[in-house]
Order: sequence, then C-alpha cells, then structure tokens
Amino acid sequence: MRAVIQRVTQASVTVEGTVVGAIGAGLMVLLGVAEGDTPADACYLAEKIVHLRIFEDESGKMNRSLLDTGGALLAVSQFTLLADCRRGRRPSFIHAAPPGRAEALYLDFVAAARDRGVRVETGRFQAFMQVALVGNGPVTILLDSRAENGERP
Repeated sequence: MRAVIQRVTQASVTVEGTVVGAIGAGLMVLLGVAEGDTPADACYLAEKIVHLRIFEDESGKMNRSLLDTGGALLAVSQFTLLADCRRGRRPSFIHAAPPGRAEALYLDFVAAARDRGVRVETGRFQAFMQVALVGNGPVTILLDSRAENGERP
C-alpha cells in the first residue's frame, strides 16, 4: 500500500457536483492498494498515519500527531499511485490490486483509522472525483507499507 499524506487546513471530495467528503484541519490521504497487500498493511498504515508527528507544537516543531490535534482525515482511494513508469511513456498499473480487493483493503484502512479515534471522511471508490485541498506548510509525506516494513517496494 502506498499513501500520500498532506497536512491540510481543509479538504473535500466532490462526485458529480456533490460533496461526498470534507474535513477542516487534518490530513488528506491518497491511498493506493497494490497486488499482494493485506489487511495488516491497511492497519499498519492507519496506525502510522494517525500517530505521525507532523503538526506543530507550541514551540513550532513538528511534534504533534493527528490524534494530539483532534484533526480529521480524508481518505481517497487512488490506484494511480501504483503506476509503473519505468518503460515507455504510458504508465502501467499492473501492480495495482483488482478493484474488489482494493476496495476491501481501502475500507479496512478507513475502519482502522476510525478505530483509533479519528474522524474519517472518504471519497467514493472508483468514481471520478474532484479533490480540493488547502495545504498547510506544505507538508507532504509518502509512505509505502512494504518499504516501511523492510521490504522492497
């Protein structure tokens, strides 16, 4: 699983003109599910993300987590994070999990974040979405569950 995490002051997802998920201050997470990912990967990333100390404390140092700040999380499934662009000019997505498996693991991630006490909003799986956000910092972090666990991504 790959996640792009952005610290935001606000973020939203719109599908066919209707806002389906919106948050104020917190984290925008774009999540890509790879072939071979497991529920353990979803739980690992949720745990890691909600505890990442990327919010400023009273001294201006990144020392507070999403849980510490009471912020929310907007999770959007994005299979294009698994793009392989090493050959040619058109990305290959053969490493992305099939839709049924990807959706199940995406929902596992959402549930795991909620289980840790975070308010989670979502996009709509496999929908064409417009994502809007106001970055805060900017702070953008890339996590890969396989790389984080010592495996090669």
